[in-house]
Amino acid sequence: MNLLVLQNTASRIVSLVLVLAVLVSFVFPTSSAEAAAILSASDTMSSLTASATSTHAIRFTTPTGANQNTDTIIITFPSDFNFTTKTIGTVTFTHGASTGLETTETLAASASASAWGAVFSGTQNRILTLTAPTDGTGAAVLAPSDKIVISYDGTNSINPTTPGSYVTTISGTFGDAGDITVNILTSNQVDITATVPQSLTFSISDTSISFGTLTAVAARYASGTAAGDTAENEAHTVIVGTNATNGYTMTVGGSTLTFGANTITAIGAANTASAIGTEQFGLRMTASGGSGAVAAPYAASGFAFDSGAFPDTIATASGASANTTYSARYIANITANTEAGSYTGAVTYVATANF
Repeated sequence: MNLLVLQNTASRIVSLVLVLAVLVSFVFPTSSAEAAAILSASDTMSSLTASATSTHAIRFTTPTGANQNTDTIIITFPSDFNFTTKTIGTVTFTHGASTGLETTETLAASASASAWGAVFSGTQNRILTLTAPTDGTGAAVLAPSDKIVISYDGTNSINPTTPGSYVTTISGTFGDAGDITVNILTSNQVDITATVPQSLTFSISDTSISFGTLTAVAARYASGTAAGDTAENEAHTVIVGTNATNGYTMTVGGSTLTFGANTITAIGAANTASAIGTEQFGLRMTASGGSGAVAAPYAASGFAFDSGAFPDTIATASGASANTTYSARYIANITANTEAGSYTGAVTYVATANF
């Protein structure tokens, strides 16, 4: 009889303990919800050099989203980052389902139906708190799996003074959390040097030209053949090019046609048309390619030969120039009583680069 009583009593005690266990489990849950981990988190900076000014593009994907007016997203930079005088106007906040299709939210000192609240706080403004709009929506719902981009421009965004590894935290009441690590270096800039050698191209296509036999009844033009020509033509070319910052100058010098003490009069400093029956010796040029140009008085349709000013500038380029090809044309006229003889002359070209 006593054994039966004891068994019934034990059974009641076990039942009571089970009931209490169920009640305790119901009133005090055995586990609590934890913040979801943010995904694909990064902070792309324009400079990782200590003490340098840098932009920040903080990117992460939110598993939970933030569509309640009580939601906050908090960015906390570690010690030694300095945003002391940074303003919210230098921060942008976008989000969206895919990169390139994000919606830009308006940021204001406090949340409203159309704006997210955005406030700097903490030492040297290292904490940025974003508070969801009062309607929970703003420009667009920040939905689960949205890609979030929070960007700081370089204004008053100063890196730590000491190189090392630094961890920025993402937190807030929106339900997600995570860390982003960046490494600050003494310098992340690689200095590169190279030397581009100076160059000057200068060539003359033909150094022996002839007028042939001169006559008082027609102009003669020099050519690469011994006979010369009765029509104006290109006697030779001069090619000039350079990588000099200030370009180049080409000068001409030399002498008119001479036989002993006799000369054929040089045209002079004025660009002058052919005058048959008058002593004339002159040249002119045309230019093609590059940025070089023929200088006065050799650039017009007439001819000149300013021996009194030699060496005389005949062409220039004001900066680095690809090759310019100058076409040189020479004229000779004589009078009926120009002294007979075998006349020769020499024209000298010099190109000088202005490095």
